[in-house]
Amino acid sequence: MTGKPIVETFFDPVTFTYSYVVSAPNTGDCAIIDAVLDYDPASGRVDTNCAQQIIDFVKTNSLKVQWILDTHVHADHLSASSYLQHRLGGKTAIGHLVTQVQQTFADVFHVESGFVADGHQFDHLLCAQSAFRVGDLDVSVLETPGHTPACLTYVIAGVAFVGDTLFMPDYGTARTDFPGGDAGTLYRSIRRILALPSETELYLCHDYGTEEREEFCHLTTVAEQRATNIHVHDGISLADFVGLRNARDQGLSAPKLLLPSVQFNMRGGDFPPAEDNGTRYFKIPLDTQACGDLSA
Repeated sequence: MTGKPIVETFFDPVTFTYSYVVSAPNTGDCAIIDAVLDYDPASGRVDTNCAQQIIDFVKTNSLKVQWILDTHVHADHLSASSYLQHRLGGKTAIGHLVTQVQQTFADVFHVESGFVADGHQFDHLLCAQSAFRVGDLDVSVLETPGHTPACLTYVIAGVAFVGDTLFMPDYGTARTDFPGGDAGTLYRSIRRILALPSETELYLCHDYGTEEREEFCHLTTVAEQRATNIHVHDGISLADFVGLRNARDQGLSAPKLLLPSVQFNMRGGDFPPAEDNGTRYFKIPLDTQACGDLSA
């Protein structure tokens, strides 16, 4: 490992999502993490404003994209991973248990017969034993399921990108009521993250602010989380957390973009194939048990 990464932050206020370009200062190589593709559900229109900001930054700084990483199959925004790969190069990657997510939602959305739930839509499927580099920076992978089965945390030269697993300490932790989610599993995943050195910087995928804190934040530390996270600070037991998390999840609404996001993101950031009229469609399941589970 050589030095610390340079981290450039991009915020989408529509989906409250943070995306990152993480670069090696000595080589100019970089990784893009959790990039957003704009989508208007009222019109069905896709735009690339958020992705273009990343493209402009990469080109202005003459960076070389090695990796385009997603921390999980997002349920609140469309991933720009495929779009960025076509314009900037690099290899796409996600957690190896994306296959479980694909198998679940292939049934929910009754996808086309040619869809194969084996993760081939991504260049690499990663697990806890995976290790790679961004330039001369070492990258290790923590499997941190619970929010979804395929959630990963990327630790790049001692800096961690935790996806939805943790929020700012005053906001708490990820929901666990999606198919394949589990509060006990999330607790164990979080303790794995919080076993990192106390000074480790944790970069978040989302922030929504609070009544007491209107500004949006993306950066915290292991020490801050262990001391003050309202759901999972030191001293909170597994049983306490599971009870709290399950009770909180019962009152949550489904994310506005859940149905289109999952259909798109489980395909590696691509649309379903065009139908015989040449048009691509997202499906909305009606009055099914699966749809009820999604809205729980």
